[in-house]
Amino acid sequence: MHQLKLTSQMDKKTVLFHSNFCRAFTGFGKNKKNIMRYLYNTGKYNLVELANGLFWDDPQTQSVPWECRGSLPPKAQLDKLTPEEQRAEGYGRTLVDRAVKEFKPDVYIGMEDIWAFDNFHRKPWWDKINTLVWTTLDSLPLLPQAVDFVPKLKNYYVWASFAERAMKDLGYDHVKTLRGSLDTSNFYKLSDEERSKVRRRLGLGDDYIVGFVFRNQLRKSVPNLLEGFKLFKEKIPNAKLLLHTHWSEGWNIPQLIEEKGLNPSDILTTYVCKKCGNYFISAFKGQDQNCPYCKAEKSVHTTNTSNGVTEEQLNEIYNMMDVYCHPFTSGGQEIPIQEAKLTELITLVTNYSCGEDSCSEESGGIPLEWHEYREPGTQFIKASTDSEDIYNKLMMVYEMDKDEIKERGEKSRQWVIDNFSTEVIGKKLEEIIDAMPSISYEFNDDKLKCNPDYAVPRDHISLEDFVKDLYKNILIDKVDENSLGLKHWVSQIKKGMPQEDVVNHFRQLAAKHNQESSLPTLEDLLAEDEVEKRIAVIMPQSECDVFLVNSLMENLKKEYKEHSIYVFTHPQFFDYIEDNPAVFKCLPYSSIVENSLALEGIGDHKGFFEMAFYPHTTTQKNICFTHNGVNKHQFSLL
Repeated sequence: MHQLKLTSQMDKKTVLFHSNFCRAFTGFGKNKKNIMRYLYNTGKYNLVELANGLFWDDPQTQSVPWECRGSLPPKAQLDKLTPEEQRAEGYGRTLVDRAVKEFKPDVYIGMEDIWAFDNFHRKPWWDKINTLVWTTLDSLPLLPQAVDFVPKLKNYYVWASFAERAMKDLGYDHVKTLRGSLDTSNFYKLSDEERSKVRRRLGLGDDYIVGFVFRNQLRKSVPNLLEGFKLFKEKIPNAKLLLHTHWSEGWNIPQLIEEKGLNPSDILTTYVCKKCGNYFISAFKGQDQNCPYCKAEKSVHTTNTSNGVTEEQLNEIYNMMDVYCHPFTSGGQEIPIQEAKLTELITLVTNYSCGEDSCSEESGGIPLEWHEYREPGTQFIKASTDSEDIYNKLMMVYEMDKDEIKERGEKSRQWVIDNFSTEVIGKKLEEIIDAMPSISYEFNDDKLKCNPDYAVPRDHISLEDFVKDLYKNILIDKVDENSLGLKHWVSQIKKGMPQEDVVNHFRQLAAKHNQESSLPTLEDLLAEDEVEKRIAVIMPQSECDVFLVNSLMENLKKEYKEHSIYVFTHPQFFDYIEDNPAVFKCLPYSSIVENSLALEGIGDHKGFFEMAFYPHTTTQKNICFTHNGVNKHQFSLL
C-alpha cells in the first residue's frame, strides 16, 4: 500500500481507464478494479473511469472514489441503431470522445478485446495523447484485427506471453506482456484443521476431489475432462469430480455424464442460495431447489455470474480440492488457474495459449497434452486436451510424495504473487505511466481527414507498395506487410481486379469518411440563433414524407406560438420545406438527432430543444403509417 502523497491536482497526470465497469464480475472488470485502486492509493494521478456496460450518468458511477462515467448512450438512441452499431456503442465508440474532451487525459488506457477499439486510431486525439491498449489474445494464428492494429499503436500490451512471442515472430518487438492483476490476499491455503472442519460441514469426508472452476462455455473441455476422470475413477474408487459452474448454460453436463457412463453421484457441483448467500456441494439435482439453511423455497441454484459465491467461499471451495484440472481449447488468462495456485493446489493445465505460462516448470503446474483442431469459420488453432493424459496426470499427482506436493504448491503460490499480484502489475503500469509525457491539449481536435483526390503514382512499383501507398495517402492509415487489408487487395489484384477499381474503392471510402467527420455539432448549428424555446422535427427523407410533414407545420406553430420550429432533413429536401413561414430553420440530418435525450436533455445536460418529434419512425422505420387504410389522421396536433 502506498502512502498518499500531497501532490497538486495541476501536477498530476490524468489517466482515463476504459473497460468493463470496475465492479463487474468479469476478468476485465476485476483487473480494472485492482489496478485503479492501486493507482488511486499512490495519490499521484487524477483517475477517470469510462465504464462499458453503464449509461453515462448511471447511479453506479457514483459508487467509486474517482470520476466515473458510463460508455453507453441513452437507451432511446441505442434502440434506433443496428445490432452492429449497438455493439460498437457498447464499447464506447462515441462517448469515449466526450470523456476525452471533458476530462482531458494525459493517458488513455483501453482494456478490452481488440475489436472494441476498431477505428479508434482515426480519432483526432489518438496520436495527440498517450494511448495504451491492454488486450487478451487467445489463439494462433493471431486475430487479424489484433495484428492490423500493431502499426497504429506505440503502447501495446497483451495478457499472456504466447501472444507476445507470436507478435515478435511477425517482427513487432514493441508488443509486451502485462498480465491481468489479482488480489492475491483473497486466496490462500487453509490449515489442516480448518480444511477438515469445512470438509465435514460439506459432507465430503475422505473423498479425493478433482476440481474445475469455470464459466460453462464450449471452449472449456468438459467432455475431455469427464473421459479422463472416468479412467481415474476406475483406479481410485473414492474420487469425485467437482464442477464449480452453472449447469444451465453451455455444455449439457447431465447428458454428458450419461453418455460417458459415469455415476451422477460422482460428479459434484456448487449450489448457492440467492436469499441467504450460503452454499453447499452435492451431486446435481436440478435448479430452483429449497435452501437447507434459510428454508427459502426455490432459491438455490448452481453458481453463476449473476449470483455466485463470495471470494471467501470460493477460497474454501478451492481448499476442498486435492488437485485442480483446467482443460480448455484456448483462453486469454483463465483466472481460476491462478486462484487455485494461490491455495497451493497442483494445477493441471492444457499446454496451449495462456496455459503455456501456467503449466511451466517455474509455475509449479503440470502440462496436459493436446491435439490440434481448427475452429470452423475463424480457422483458429484450438486445443483438444487428451483425456488419456488427463488420467495419467491425475494419477501422477495422486501418487506424488507429500513433500513434493507441498513444494509444488508453495512454488505455485509464489509464482502467482510474483507475476500476477496487484502490487507487481500495478507497479509496472505505474512506471509505464510515469515515463509518458504530460499533454498540453493545445492541439487541433479536428478529425483525421482522408485525401480522396490524391494523385496515385503511375510508375512501376510492387503490388504491395502500390496498396500501401493507397492506405497511406488516401485513407491516411498505417499498414505493413502483416495487414489483412494489404493482403486482401494484393490478392484481389492478382486475381484480375483492375488497379483503377481498387483506387476508386479507396477514394469512395475516403470521401465517405470525410463526409461523416465533417458533420457539424448541434452546438455549432444552433450557436447563432438567439431563441429561447425550440422544437425539433426529424424527417430525414423522402420527397413525399418531407412534403407531408411540411403541411403539418402550420398547426404545430399554432399550438406552440412561442417556439421556434427546426426541421432536420437531408439537404436535398430543404426546398420542400424551408420557405414555410412556420419553420424557423432547416438543418441537415445526422445520426446525432436520433438521440431524443441528447436533444431534449437528461440529467445535467439541459438539452437544445424543449420537444423533439420523430414522425419518420412510422414512415421510414416501422412502416406502419398505412394502418391498413383505416386511419383518419397520422399526425395531428390540434
